[in-house]
Amino acid sequence: MHRQWKSISLTLGAALCGALLVGAVMSWPQRLSHHLYADQITAAAEAREHLSTAQGLSSAFRNVAESLRPSVVSLSTETTPRMARGQRGLPPELRGQLPPGLADELFRQFDQPDAPPRSRQSGMGSGLIIREDGFILTNNHVVEGADAVKVTLSDGRRLEAKVVGTDPATDLAVLKVEATGLQPAILGDSDAIQVGDWVLAIGSPFGLDQTVTAGIISGKNRVQRIIGDGQGFEDFLQTDAAINPGNSGGPLVNLRGEVIGLNTAILSRSGASAGIGFAIPVGLARPVADSIIETGGVRRGFLGAQVGDITPDVKREFDLSVDSGALINGVLDGQPAAIAGLQPGDVVVEMDGKKVISGTSLRNYIASRKPGSVVDIKVDRNGDSLELQVELQERTEDSMALFNGGRSGDSVIGAQLEPLTSETARELNLEGPTVGLLVTKVEDGSVAAQGGIQVGDVIEQAGGRTLNSVDELREILEATKDRQQSLRLTIRRGNVRMLLIIR
Repeated sequence: MHRQWKSISLTLGAALCGALLVGAVMSWPQRLSHHLYADQITAAAEAREHLSTAQGLSSAFRNVAESLRPSVVSLSTETTPRMARGQRGLPPELRGQLPPGLADELFRQFDQPDAPPRSRQSGMGSGLIIREDGFILTNNHVVEGADAVKVTLSDGRRLEAKVVGTDPATDLAVLKVEATGLQPAILGDSDAIQVGDWVLAIGSPFGLDQTVTAGIISGKNRVQRIIGDGQGFEDFLQTDAAINPGNSGGPLVNLRGEVIGLNTAILSRSGASAGIGFAIPVGLARPVADSIIETGGVRRGFLGAQVGDITPDVKREFDLSVDSGALINGVLDGQPAAIAGLQPGDVVVEMDGKKVISGTSLRNYIASRKPGSVVDIKVDRNGDSLELQVELQERTEDSMALFNGGRSGDSVIGAQLEPLTSETARELNLEGPTVGLLVTKVEDGSVAAQGGIQVGDVIEQAGGRTLNSVDELREILEATKDRQQSLRLTIRRGNVRMLLIIR
């Protein structure tokens, strides 16, 4: 009995040990499976979270594109290239190389009233509805020189547009259409946008209406010197959202559906998007558009001071206590800056509570204010902080000429002229005798512009007479006018001479 019990005990003990052994052996894969399952759960949760984030961003893109669609328009233009009489069929480089007698003969042959006009050229671009009564904002270069501008709305309506006004100095233009049911875009705060923020570019690249591309703000306060022959007002937003030909004038939009810029230019060797695009910030565009709508033109504030940027060298040389701002290099006597108490060596750090980061930002801000505006200025003077107020006057050719001792150049036939000097000839790399009148500015639509005269040209002769002064040209013009004749000019463009006719 005792042995039997012992046998039973041993059997039970062996069975129990076996069970424990099996349980121990089985626990490893079960435990491993449990860990793998937990990792899968974590990975799936993270994937869902990332997907949710991506879907949220996609939804934001979709909502912005949908909300802006009614406010973005496509533009098409038609332009007849304007040529001076006598230019038809005779290339400028050929005219400049022909002997005077032969050139005159060819000139008379080609100067025929019944000569066939040049074919019309078409262009394309984009625009933004900014008021429900039909005002549209776009780039000046989209509509410049156009004989006709047509607007295609998002609902398919095609309308004739009137050019209300243009501002080549900022490359902006305002159009007007007569239509109902228009939805203006919401203009945002371009100063608030930050590098790295998502944006959408909307427009009609290559004629593809309502195209939307996404990217980020790659940079701010870019100055490329591409507007107004490098003399325009620039403060570009840089973006890598694809911008291509036809996008010009379309909006750059933040993810709240607010327009923060107007797509304007690209930096590219191929002519297509290379990931570097530039947009005019709304903060610069809005006052220009408002002024054009109210007055048909742009009136700008004038400070009467020469300003510059603060670089490490400038800071060290002038022993400045600030790293950024606009350095006052010079002040015109009797002008707003001097009246307000600004002095050479002052650094403007704020204007109307907004930080001034450079001379360009000060220049742009002053130009965006209306004449008569009072601007609060915060100045650093030798380490001391001062607060001043300046009442702006109007920026005009005469006021800007004060920086050159009051000499703005004489204006004749819509062109500003000054005698060519040996110094300016060297600057322009002109060879040969220093004679004639240098063209420094040409008014849009003027007799000079219609005759084909360009900035940088030198008018050497008028009616066969060599010119040494603007008064000589005036005398010749008066005599020609009395005889009701056209006037032949000998123009030097670079080192090529050509003939033009003005009437």
